[in-house]
Amino acid sequence: MRPGTRRRPAAEPQSGKGPAPQPRKAPSPKTEAAARSDARDTQIALGDLSTNLGYRVRRTQLWVFKDVSRRLAPFDLSPAQFSVLAVIDANPGINQLTIASALDIERAGLGRLVDRLEQRGLVTRAASVAHRRYYVLHLTAAGAKLLDRVKPVIAASEKALAEKLGSNEHRRLLRALSIFLYD
Repeated sequence: MRPGTRRRPAAEPQSGKGPAPQPRKAPSPKTEAAARSDARDTQIALGDLSTNLGYRVRRTQLWVFKDVSRRLAPFDLSPAQFSVLAVIDANPGINQLTIASALDIERAGLGRLVDRLEQRGLVTRAASVAHRRYYVLHLTAAGAKLLDRVKPVIAASEKALAEKLGSNEHRRLLRALSIFLYD
């Protein structure tokens, strides 16, 4: 080094073209909300996705999930919890493994979900008489009462979807997608 010069810290650029770039600040919540709003208002070309059935089904699923989640929030219930309650209601004494398989939920995830429902007093879990390794599930009176209150909310979500699609298209789509119910 020449006398009178000092070594630059590693973070500074060595080119002498100005100070080192500063780390970016995280955007404020207002800025992020505005960006999301702008993104929703901007339509972009989707390329091959625009004709892809899988993409359209996924977008539909996201729309439905968001709508159902919003409607179930006042009940402190998730769509997955509603699904489990509905299956137990239709199949009293069903075992957890069968529910996990029917709803395509991992067994460990279903176990945690049932734990929460049991802690809230909505379901009871008991060892199966027929298969000791299985637990069977029943709705409690509180679970049945909550489900009765939630069913019209889910029906309203279905009605909103039918209105968005048109009633004839809604029926056709239900019929067409029914081949995947037990796949």
